[in-house]
Amino acid sequence: MATPNHLSVLVVDDSRVSRMLIKSLILARFPQWSITEASTGEEALALAKAQLFDYCTMDINMPGLPGTEAAEQLLALQPTLRLALFSANIQETQQARAARLGVQFVAKPVTEKSVAQALAYFQEQA
Repeated sequence: MATPNHLSVLVVDDSRVSRMLIKSLILARFPQWSITEASTGEEALALAKAQLFDYCTMDINMPGLPGTEAAEQLLALQPTLRLALFSANIQETQQARAARLGVQFVAKPVTEKSVAQALAYFQEQA
């Protein structure tokens, strides 16, 4: 974990465009934050075994390990991590799964508003 001014964020999405957009929107507000990208749940878990993160954005629908499964394993590795699950699938089952995991559900598409929603959740006092 870093100091409040130098926080670390893991951005996990199989879409390079989504990762780039999330990264640019975060850095526009918090240029001092460190952003690490992963394109799969498996890659995110490997990174989390080597580095602690303060926050994570995770796409639900990815090839291989689904984002909900990756999020559950990530939280087991890093219990203090604040995580936002992003998905275009806004079915109640996905939102309920996010609630059971104790994370924020954020509806895609990735926009300034959706990233702001994740950032607001990240910065809430636990």
